[in-house]
Amino acid sequence: MTSPLIVNLEKVLAAGRDDALLRFSLGNEYLKLNDPAVAAQHLNQAVSHDPAYSAAWKLLGKALAECGRLKEALNAYQRGIEVAEKKGDKQAAKEMRVFARRIEIRLSEQK
Repeated sequence: MTSPLIVNLEKVLAAGRDDALLRFSLGNEYLKLNDPAVAAQHLNQAVSHDPAYSAAWKLLGKALAECGRLKEALNAYQRGIEVAEKKGDKQAAKEMRVFARRIEIRLSEQK
């Protein structure tokens, strides 16, 4: 299943444009369609293009968590917290701390 927006974004990507915003947008749309694995691929590319993109780190953590890749999700949130704090994005850092703590609890329960 796909959406018209994803089709258009994929066309832009196929035409040679590849940047953090495009990948973030694709990741966000795939998350909306409940396809976290594909979302994570695009969001990984987003943070590769722009390592200071705190919103992309936050969504990457969410996508990885939804895939069950909890350690990777925790790492993404921790990196996102660092980025957000450097940028002064206190709200994003606060949200990612909450998500990271939830994952830490889940990981500790698995032991």
